[in-house]
Amino acid sequence: MKKAVILGGGGFIGSHLADELIKHDYEVTLFNRPHFDRKNVKHLTGQVAEIEGDFNNESDVERAIKGQPIVFHLVGTTSLQSSAENIVNDLDVNVLSSVRLLEKSIECGVKKIVFVSSGGTVYGPSVQIPIRENHPLNPICAYGLSKSAIEQHLCCNNYLQGLDYAVLRFANPYGKRQNTSRKQGAICTFLEKLYRNEPVEIWGDGSVVRDYVYISDAVKALRLAAECRTKEKTFNVGTGTGYSLNEIKAFIEKETGGRLKVMYKAPRSFDVPVNVLDVSLIREVLGWQSRTTLVEGIQKTWEWINSRSRDELACSK
Repeated sequence: MKKAVILGGGGFIGSHLADELIKHDYEVTLFNRPHFDRKNVKHLTGQVAEIEGDFNNESDVERAIKGQPIVFHLVGTTSLQSSAENIVNDLDVNVLSSVRLLEKSIECGVKKIVFVSSGGTVYGPSVQIPIRENHPLNPICAYGLSKSAIEQHLCCNNYLQGLDYAVLRFANPYGKRQNTSRKQGAICTFLEKLYRNEPVEIWGDGSVVRDYVYISDAVKALRLAAECRTKEKTFNVGTGTGYSLNEIKAFIEKETGGRLKVMYKAPRSFDVPVNVLDVSLIREVLGWQSRTTLVEGIQKTWEWINSRSRDELACSK
């Protein structure tokens, strides 16, 4: 049986990746911080092994990856906003800890690391749309700087030590189990606010354009990247189509029949105007492409928000 460990397996992406791997007969181990919120992985009880520890602790990391041929690195202890507020901390808990992970991976005989990077931030202001993987890396935020630094360490480690790797630069993944309290994920946040009849905050005039990929599609790309050994190591994961925040708002209102209240705020300096990913390379090399349309993804996410809220109400009675 194939084996893999997911670092950050209890999160939004990690829990969906666990579903995908189990479906394809993997023996899965999840590594998470102590006392993490288990709501995303309750349905996996008995189907996965679980290890708790600190990603910044070498002994904990060694315990998690020992005997694991494939390591999915999904740990990200800061968000776009928090990384901007504390750049030194972002480098410490993300970049340095990832470098230590690479060293431990060599010691423990790991065969491949699959890293989730950020297609939305590592490129910076685009010089071409859609953005190909060979686009210059000019991140204008600490979050993107950390992601690109980890990518470079993976490349260097591969050259010097031979550890295989894959970098997947995600567009904006969305879908059920996404944590809207971190102020990430426009689609899920908008739907959550609509359900609660609360106003949505939009930085700028709503013209910012992004590429949105449904989560079940995105994790298939991770599995395929783990299973294929290719000379290409870096892949964009998106749909190749961009939508403005105002367009997302309109789609949501049309599909739900609701009306979003919007508070437009001053634009953020680290938000690039347009980010749409070229996904031709991953289609050609790994045979992957997004299958879920934006409308289908909104419908599925809206259904989840409604069912989750009904379940929470039933549990409170």
